[in-house]
Amino acid sequence: MKVGLDVSSLIYRRGVSRYTSNLMLSLLELRDIELLLYGNSLRAYRQLEKTLDTKLKSVLPDKYDLFLGKIPPRLLAKLWAWGLHPLKKTMPQVEVFHSWDWLQPPDKNLPLVSTIHDLAILKYPATAHPKILAAHQRSWEVLKRRQAQIITVSEASKRDIVRLLQIPPQRITVTYEALPREVKQASDRLANNVELRVRLKNALNLQRPYILFVGSREPRKNLERLIKAWAPLANDVSLIVAGEKAWDSSAQFRHQHLHFLGQVSDLQLAALYHYAELLAYPSLDEGFGLPILEAFSHGLPVLSSNLPVIKELAGNAAHLVNPNSIEDIRAGLEFLLAEEKKAASIRMQQMIIRLQLFNWTRTARLTTEVYRKALEQGK
Repeated sequence: MKVGLDVSSLIYRRGVSRYTSNLMLSLLELRDIELLLYGNSLRAYRQLEKTLDTKLKSVLPDKYDLFLGKIPPRLLAKLWAWGLHPLKKTMPQVEVFHSWDWLQPPDKNLPLVSTIHDLAILKYPATAHPKILAAHQRSWEVLKRRQAQIITVSEASKRDIVRLLQIPPQRITVTYEALPREVKQASDRLANNVELRVRLKNALNLQRPYILFVGSREPRKNLERLIKAWAPLANDVSLIVAGEKAWDSSAQFRHQHLHFLGQVSDLQLAALYHYAELLAYPSLDEGFGLPILEAFSHGLPVLSSNLPVIKELAGNAAHLVNPNSIEDIRAGLEFLLAEEKKAASIRMQQMIIRLQLFNWTRTARLTTEVYRKALEQGK
């Protein structure tokens, strides 16, 4: 079976890039299919090529072909919307194509698989650019019309897709994400190198106890409430925010112990987890929540939201609070900061159990089954 996988997202440093990278490498290692990698970018063409070359050196890439295009993404979206520049013209041998939910090729007889991580853009339309929302809605209609097989990353997201997009549940498969190998590699490197740990600690100025927030600064991440909840604790503990600036108004807050780091490298992120007191992740909505698993891998206590998706991911290993209540978030922070060693040890055992439930090999196998289902459906 020859499967095309869209790897264009690898040029970004967000969750979808982690997912694409780890799924791609796990599919290659599984060797159950012939993988055809498709990427498109004009300005970041060389960056995409270099990223792929670096990542593919870590596996034995003898069962894939690479097809890179230089069409501006917006132009490609228009061409595909008009039914032009079919994928088969670039990849004539492709039998199934795995895309993301914002862009679908126009080949009507090509079986489609698409990953929808979450529907936050639909649930919170006021936080999205109207053109971006419209593009997603057009893409979702294509997926419905062509009866694509849908992959999503949690049962909570699956329920949203059924309810909001009216896609039948039998066409939706849940394949969980897992700890990214980039994160594990950086953590292992840090654990085995005391000098590197000290150097990163000094470079990031991590001399004071701190609470860590990891994620893009968009409204659904609930950073403003977290800052307000933390503020009375600022004399004892700092708040460090790691992640790209998006479109919330958290930057209006100023405090000598509040630090916005922006994007950080994998090694810097590993150091931030290593030295933190806890991870605060009080999201209002999530598709999965990778930073929770990343924190668990460091044995770091986690405060998060009492959402179904977080319960599905974290079980009893995280301390869950009402994300709409500043008082509840603050009480949770105080609880974890004061947690006794015995209770922390029990929580650590629960973290290990949760981490073992999620792995990329299992995800790759389930994904391959979805490809086969799409191919059979298309016959």
